[in-house]
Amino acid sequence: MIKKVLHIIFIFCFITTAFSQNNSVKGYKIEGDYIVFTFDKRDYEKATLDKNDTRLDFSDFDIKKVVVAGNFNNWSRKKWVMKKVDDNIYQLKKKLSDFNEEFNWEFKFVVNNKLWAEPTENTPNKIVAKTPYGLLLNSYNLKIMPTQIAEDGNTTFNLEGFKDAKEVILSGSFNKWNEYLYKMIKTKNGWKLTLQLPPNYYEYKFIVDGKWIEDPKNPNKTLNEFNQYNSFIDIKKEVTFLLEDFKDAKEVFLAGSFNNWSETDYVMTKTKKGWIFKTKLSGGKYHYKFIVDGKWKLDPNNPIKEYDWDGHINSVKMVK
Repeated sequence: MIKKVLHIIFIFCFITTAFSQNNSVKGYKIEGDYIVFTFDKRDYEKATLDKNDTRLDFSDFDIKKVVVAGNFNNWSRKKWVMKKVDDNIYQLKKKLSDFNEEFNWEFKFVVNNKLWAEPTENTPNKIVAKTPYGLLLNSYNLKIMPTQIAEDGNTTFNLEGFKDAKEVILSGSFNKWNEYLYKMIKTKNGWKLTLQLPPNYYEYKFIVDGKWIEDPKNPNKTLNEFNQYNSFIDIKKEVTFLLEDFKDAKEVFLAGSFNNWSETDYVMTKTKKGWIFKTKLSGGKYHYKFIVDGKWKLDPNNPIKEYDWDGHINSVKMVK
């Protein structure tokens, strides 16, 4: 709904401890560059027979095979066969590169090639199924979210007050400004939700009973195209730079695009492995070099190098 117009003025690091969340998403989890689909039959009570839309109880049949079917594989009931882990759980691990980049993915578990497992009422990432022509069906799919809701996530969003609100949604650039999936949890002091966010700049708002509001506790805001303001945060990741050897060097500095190529600010520490410096960086690409006793050097253990605008070759660090 609201697109990014990013004019960063302040940096706001919003890393907090996680809290207990009872409405974790069902059916999958994202692990690095993989999506792990997990079917747990204890999460389902009903299944729909594809031929005549008859609803059956899970207790009425034996599970012999489970397949992941979605808009990413043309809803195939045969291709993505899951592996049985125990009496209740089946899993399938796929690379994120197997999917397109739209991140508009819906899926369902197909049992015995003909029964579509129906998500229960308390499944937060369920979505009404539609035909290719947009007609609503008497069935639900599971939605893969761009960002994970996670009990042990690194970023907690808090909205204090609004105790009389019926529903509060967290919407932002991290979830494509989705208006309904990221429901916040009511607490004694207000509303709360914890996400696992990669390092990057993010804009966000709260939707309180349909009304979009900024984060009243976050002073960092940026103007959007509706001439209103979005709140924003900067999630950073601790990055270690290591220059091995050079044990006889008297002093070593780290210089790069992250510190405006300062020749004195980042003093590296001598260790048994070499020279080390740790800092927190936002997601993105950075150029850097080491200054060893006054001489500029590339990172000898980093094969990734690029020219800058002035024709110099620098080592490259990717933070994600």
